[in-house]
Amino acid sequence: MRAHVTEQGLVIPREWLQGVAEVEIRHEDDTIIITPIVMESDPLASLGDDPVVLDISDASIAHDIYLTP
Repeated sequence: MRAHVTEQGLVIPREWLQGVAEVEIRHEDDTIIITPIVMESDPLASLGDDPVVLDISDASIAHDIYLTP
């Protein structure tokens, strides 16, 4: 594929980047390298996905009491 370089730069077709949220762009010698960045899943982002349901009305306020043995 050939593309015209404008004053703003170069446009890469979106379909070539499906599922990619971020890329790394490097310039080595006469080559431009574009590499998709694969993000590891953040364990904190899924912290509330499977909450524990208890019959305790003040668990978030007095959690120390329920966590100590």
